[in-house]
Amino acid sequence: MKFKAQDKQNQLIENITVHHLVVGVDIAQEVHVARAVNFRGIALGNPLEFRNDEEGFKSLHRWIRDLLVSYKLTTTIVGMEPTGHYWLGLAHFLKDSEVEAVLVNPHLVKKNKENRDNTRSKSDMKDALVIADMVKNGYYSPVRFHSAEYEELRVLMANRETVVKRLVSATNQIHRWVDIVFPELRQVYKVLTCKGALATLKLFPLPAELRKLEPDDIVSGWRTVMQRHSGFRRAKLLIDLAKRTVGSKQASYAYKLHLKHLLEEYDLASAQLRRIEEEAKSVLERIPYARKILAISGISSTALAGVLGEAGDLSKYAHGNALLRHAGLNITEARSGKWSGQLTLSKRGRPRLRHFLYLITMSMVMNNAEFTALHQLNVHVKKLKKMKSIMKLCGKLARLLVGLARTEEAYNPSKVLALAA
Repeated sequence: MKFKAQDKQNQLIENITVHHLVVGVDIAQEVHVARAVNFRGIALGNPLEFRNDEEGFKSLHRWIRDLLVSYKLTTTIVGMEPTGHYWLGLAHFLKDSEVEAVLVNPHLVKKNKENRDNTRSKSDMKDALVIADMVKNGYYSPVRFHSAEYEELRVLMANRETVVKRLVSATNQIHRWVDIVFPELRQVYKVLTCKGALATLKLFPLPAELRKLEPDDIVSGWRTVMQRHSGFRRAKLLIDLAKRTVGSKQASYAYKLHLKHLLEEYDLASAQLRRIEEEAKSVLERIPYARKILAISGISSTALAGVLGEAGDLSKYAHGNALLRHAGLNITEARSGKWSGQLTLSKRGRPRLRHFLYLITMSMVMNNAEFTALHQLNVHVKKLKKMKSIMKLCGKLARLLVGLARTEEAYNPSKVLALAA
């Protein structure tokens, strides 16, 4: 089945009928602004300002009902920008009120703001009208209200991204601390976040403290926090290096306190990351098709959770190309007459979804025999550049994921290779 974006666009345009009241809402933190037009784009009624609370939403509902009666219309569609998280309350209210809610791309709103008055002026009233015009022209997408599992995954993976940033920041600062205070520690531990290095930094943070100890004292300290310690030889090496360190010898107390806080932050972020990934795995167990996707070599539970958290239910997509478009991995071109520009990715989609699809593709190229063979075919036989091959395989991965979610079939390696032959 061929997926054509134009068919979807036509359906969105045909959805707006002569009986529709098209409402555009400019979303803000406290006060929203609504404007209404008919299917031809003629402005109807007066603008409405309403607060981002229950009373404000009810006033919007009354305003819509009055306009329907005044202009003898029967159906309403409300468009809005997904501005931060401020639109979520209104979207859920409209769903509960059985009013169709749709989203418009903020980038397109900026592009279309001169259509009405041929000026670059900007105001809440004008933006609401521009949004209404875009909806009646079919430049919108329906609000996807995910089921509980996918909503949980989205929250968990967004939280994971924040925790990972904290963990990376703490790790980098630990490296910086070691470079300033005890750079010779790298001669003992190549990885400063391994169990032995962290235990040494917690128990004996300063070289001045290490110089006063015997190897047996260090080994005894290690035994209190880990069963398999670094050994007598490394303990003696630590003391020797501490005696001739070139690290900073000033502000010892401040550096010691700083390291303590860094290690606490590292431990906290690590524990939170483990908890989030465990919760994500438990949520995936409640999704019917997740198990057969995880059976594919190269796909981890964390990466799949990231995809499902951003994309929602994959079985709802008509084709893998729709998933690519949602991620912004669809191809765009620039062409005029005899001139043809370079093909590029649109990147008009969810960046976190692009990130996880790319990570899965890279993992499968390294760990999945079928994707490895396809990559070698693209690079050595079809003479594609490596990154172009990866992007092409991203498309194959999207079609594979959607196909497995929509059907009862399990992953069949021979089919993947047969399609490329």
